Formats: sequence, structure tokens, C-alpha cells
Amino acid sequence: MGALVGLGVGVGLLLVWSAFALPRAPRPSATRESALARLLARAGLPRVSPGGLVLLCVACGLAAALVMQVVSGTPPVALAFGAMAGYLPVAILTGRARRRQREFAEVWPEAVDNLASAVRAGLSLPEALAGLASRGPEALREPFAAFALDYQVSGRFGECLDRLKDRLADPVGDRVVEGLRIAREVGGGELGRLLRNLSTYLREDARTRSELESRQAWTVNGARLAVAGPWIVLLFMSAQPDVIHRYASPGGTLVLVIGGAACLVAYWLMMRIGRLPVERRILS
Repeated sequence: MGALVGLGVGVGLLLVWSAFALPRAPRPSATRESALARLLARAGLPRVSPGGLVLLCVACGLAAALVMQVVSGTPPVALAFGAMAGYLPVAILTGRARRRQREFAEVWPEAVDNLASAVRAGLSLPEALAGLASRGPEALREPFAAFALDYQVSGRFGECLDRLKDRLADPVGDRVVEGLRIAREVGGGELGRLLRNLSTYLREDARTRSELESRQAWTVNGARLAVAGPWIVLLFMSAQPDVIHRYASPGGTLVLVIGGAACLVAYWLMMRIGRLPVERRILS
């Protein structure tokens, strides 16, 4: 009995020592993509590096600050417009990502209907997916053409689906791809019914979200107009040296800082109040 207890204690100490002494595997969070990389993927620009985007933001900010310094001769005003110009590429990419996701949501039901028709006609699931490169919606043809080439080269359906998800970078696409993966692995004759049900669900979801976004548009446009108004006035004032030079004083700089912070907080609150639930890529 004593030998058994000693053996158990020794094994426990060995496990505790191995937990601290042996090299640890990298955590999943360390291998995740950065926020800028995810934004570029959602915007359909995966080949652009996050470093290149940062350099573009810095270049836009410096150029705008230099121009405003020449026009107004007031460093605080130049810095304010330089900061806004530096954020401009990120804002454009965010808008592009939203438009791309909205476009995908509108065409996914048609793509799933094409898949159901191809499967009903006797094609295999990989062949039906590859057929979307020519018969599918225009917005989805490029990713599925790359999938067809990947599958032709490797023949590994699961890995090709993973790369397809990376190219789409779309929450709806994640659900569709994972549903097809399960259908492929489980098999059976329920694939056609699964695709028809999925198409119906996606069509109803897209219609509901479109109605909500149309009602939300006035809130978004009002928030943008309210934030942009004071800065447009300040831009016009830059042509009046006697007026704009007052912002070069400590009091003027404080007014700019407080005004910028108030605009940011107000815009965030208005967008927060009027925002819709955002789908996340939980299966990526």
C-alpha cells in the first residue's frame, strides 16, 4: 500500500514538473489574424498586408496635415485634419466590407438554389460547388473558381473548403460551407432538403435585414452629417487667416480637442443606439 501511494505521489510530481518544464504549444490567440487582416479579408483584399494599410494611413494623414498647414498655417487644425485623413482608408475599407457582406447575403440564396439543382441533377457535391464558378452569382464566382482549381489539384475536399471560407470571409458563407461539410461527411439523401431549407432561411434573413437597414439609414446619415458639419465649417474657415489663427492658441487647441472628443462620443452613441446585430464568424 505504501509503495502504491509513493508511486502515485511520484507520478503527480512528475506531471506538475512537466507542466512547467516542457515547452508549451502556442496559444490559439497568438496565431489569430490581426484586426486589420480580418478587415482586409472581409473587404475582399486579402493580398494587401496590414503593414501596407498602416503605411497608407500614415501617408494620407501626413499629406493632409501638410496641405492644411500650408493652407491654414495653424498646426492644431492641420493635426486634426491629418488624423481624420489617416483614418479615411480604414473607413473606406469598413464600408467596402459592409457592402460586400450585404451583396453576399443577397446572392447566397441563389447560389444555394444552384447547388440544390446540381445535386438533384446527379452531380457530386464538389462538382456542384465547382460549377458555381460559371453558373453561380457574379459576386461569388471568383472564390468558387479558386475552389475548383484547389480541388482539381489536391482532391482534398475539407482543406479546399477551409480555403474557400478564408477567401469568402463571410459569416453566411461560413454557415453554408460548414453545412456542406457535414452533409459530405454524414452522407445520405437529405442533402437536397438541407439545401432547400437553407436557401429559404437565407432568403428570409436577407429580406428582414434589408428592411431593418432601410429604417436605420436615417439614423446613420444623421449621425454622419452631425459629426461632419463642424469640421466642414472649420475647413471653410481655413481660408480666413484672421479667424483660423485663433486656434493656434492654447484656448483654441483646447476647443479643438474638446470638439473632436465630443464628436467621437456623440457619433459612437448614435451608432450604438441605432446599430443592428452583426453576424460574427464563429466557425472561422
